[in-house]
Amino acid sequence: MSLPACPNCSSEYVYEDQSMLICPECAHEWNPNEEVVDEDALILKDANGNLLAEGDKVTLAKDLKVKGSSQVLKVGTKATIKRFVDGDHDIDCKVDGAGDMMLKSKFVKKA
Repeated sequence: MSLPACPNCSSEYVYEDQSMLICPECAHEWNPNEEVVDEDALILKDANGNLLAEGDKVTLAKDLKVKGSSQVLKVGTKATIKRFVDGDHDIDCKVDGAGDMMLKSKFVKKA
């Protein structure tokens, strides 16, 4: 029976200790029966606390002024999330009638 490589360092010298797998090179221990959770992934929630995902359709929860323009995005304007980014404006999306924009997740609601 072949054991999987270490998820941390990709070492092939993994050994089994009861129900856990252990890597002797980096000392990482894990249970092969549990789901692997990506700790680096961004988890964002909308204004109502619903989890957002890339590709979701959202609507604006309040009127937003567009910086550097006299344009105002009204409540209910629809947008599609393209990707999540680190920073103050954490959603890169395409807003209907305004084009590509960065928005804060606390100002959108899942449609």
